[in-house]
Amino acid sequence: MPHLTKLRLQSRPYPDADVYPFNLAVLRETEEIGFSVPVTFFAGGNGTGKSTLLRAIGLGCGIHIWEGERRQRYKKSPFENLFHLFLEIVWSSGPVPGSYFSSDLFRFWAEALDEFAVSDPRMLDYFGGRSLLSQSHGQSLLSFFRSRYCRKGLYLLDEPETALSPQSQIELIRVLQESARQGNTQFIVATHSPILLACPGAMIYSFDAPPIQQVDYEDTEYFRVYREFLEDPEAYLERGSG
Repeated sequence: MPHLTKLRLQSRPYPDADVYPFNLAVLRETEEIGFSVPVTFFAGGNGTGKSTLLRAIGLGCGIHIWEGERRQRYKKSPFENLFHLFLEIVWSSGPVPGSYFSSDLFRFWAEALDEFAVSDPRMLDYFGGRSLLSQSHGQSLLSFFRSRYCRKGLYLLDEPETALSPQSQIELIRVLQESARQGNTQFIVATHSPILLACPGAMIYSFDAPPIQQVDYEDTEYFRVYREFLEDPEAYLERGSG
């Protein structure tokens, strides 16, 4: 049984229905999401709230989220980082440790690791004995995935495919499967990748229309678009321009 079995969205006390993310219908009209398998995907177009919910799950589960450089913003919702307070986390046997991965923050983490390794080079043994900064971005990600996801925990990944080639995405699927077979890891992944969504035995939740609901792989928008495009790219582009 997965560590996190159910997520309840307590929408009635949302503080403001006009600001993000509380203005998203998909987050207002979804009451709960169940998790029954080791690997679950959140799928949906840009701005549908899948990454926002993933981050809120991390905060609600007490998982540290590495921060990058802080910059001033023109306008920010005062409630933007409070969404996790409106989630109810249901565990199977109590909380477990875990981690949150986002490709845009990974560089900052890798740089910090390199600084630590100056005083203790053996820290890099955990990642194959090489600095993650000395590898390509895609290679460093796979090194991280292989080393990190071999321990009991709840692992949240936000669009991990960003720097991965199609072959590397397939390798990530193998990492998820191998880790899941150990029976002590659970993954929730927000993704746009039709390759990752093909992970055997995984559950897929669509954010494209409220409420959030489980869908089959071939019913996802990603599968449909990629299949139609690959069958006849020129005709697909002509239809799009028309």
